[in-house]
Amino acid sequence: MDLTIYLAGQIHDEWRNEIREKAKEKGLSINFTGPQENHELSDRIGEEILGEQPGKLFVDDAASDINNFRTELLLQKSDAVIALFGEKYKQWNTAMDAGIALKANKPLILIRPESLIHPLKELSNQANVTVETIDQAIDVLAYVFE
Repeated sequence: MDLTIYLAGQIHDEWRNEIREKAKEKGLSINFTGPQENHELSDRIGEEILGEQPGKLFVDDAASDINNFRTELLLQKSDAVIALFGEKYKQWNTAMDAGIALKANKPLILIRPESLIHPLKELSNQANVTVETIDQAIDVLAYVFE
């Protein structure tokens, strides 16, 4: 069995690589997808495809349209979603992606530290599984293969 897992969350550090490596170490047959991890490309994709825009609002709007299309397509094709909430970065995109997953009836693993229990209580209640660490999320996925 092969699974496709969408990794929702901020793109500013290496957490996705950590998940990929840990899944590989456990021999899990998982294909991981997610948002564009090249932050610069993600920000400028609207102008790269549609041409120069008349202001920052339009630059962001054009990029958002294309990034949202990418997210929706890849998330819809996934078997499940992992949404990681950390403390270091703002988590708006993570919350949006988790909401899309729930709306699409995709199984959702929510990773959040203890400090975010209260702010994420409603979202955690909607997720299939809530854990505090990447290792715990990998263990949940490994259990699927047992």
